[in-house]
Amino acid sequence: MTSFYRKKNVAIFISGRGSNMMALIKDMQNEKEHPGHPKLVVSNNINAEGLVFAKQHSIETFTFNVEKNQDMSVFEEKTLHILKKKKIDLVCLAGFMKILSENFIKSFSKPILNIHPSLLPSFRGLNTHQRALNAGCLIHGATVHQITKDLDNGPILGQVIMKIAVKTTAKKMEKDLLPKEHLLYKTVLREFLKEKGRKILLIDPEVEPQN
Repeated sequence: MTSFYRKKNVAIFISGRGSNMMALIKDMQNEKEHPGHPKLVVSNNINAEGLVFAKQHSIETFTFNVEKNQDMSVFEEKTLHILKKKKIDLVCLAGFMKILSENFIKSFSKPILNIHPSLLPSFRGLNTHQRALNAGCLIHGATVHQITKDLDNGPILGQVIMKIAVKTTAKKMEKDLLPKEHLLYKTVLREFLKEKGRKILLIDPEVEPQN
């Protein structure tokens, strides 16, 4: 009997440039054996730079400007409709600067992944790089996790660890971490879609034990 394998349809949510989105799309489109297909890019910002990249790569987009609190409920309602219409199997948040409601998470009822710029459970929320510096941390990194109703508190799927350089700044840390985020997110997505349950740990070569 012949079995037919269908790639999982992935939607990516962005609010701005979407560099992590770009990394995910390139990985899915360039690798024939990738278990995911970039079906849709969603944004709460009609002027998000990443929308141009999505269209250039023949990916359908959906946008709805969220400027007021009440707009978010409309955004979620419209987005749920299109996710169902496009048969989306999984959502990746990639620089999506809005918090999805518990109702949205329950209604979608499928996995939603997010990348957060810290080694969770440390430094949930915003300004993670500066907070890591202020705390005197020696290492920093990023985490890919599943979304739950509790902010930045879902099951951890993968992490990347880097050393914090001497006399660095939060802006420099953000720049240094970004390519490592790209590698982590695309690696985690591949493994998650294979449904093998393997967690990913990436360690920068500069992170070495001191004698």
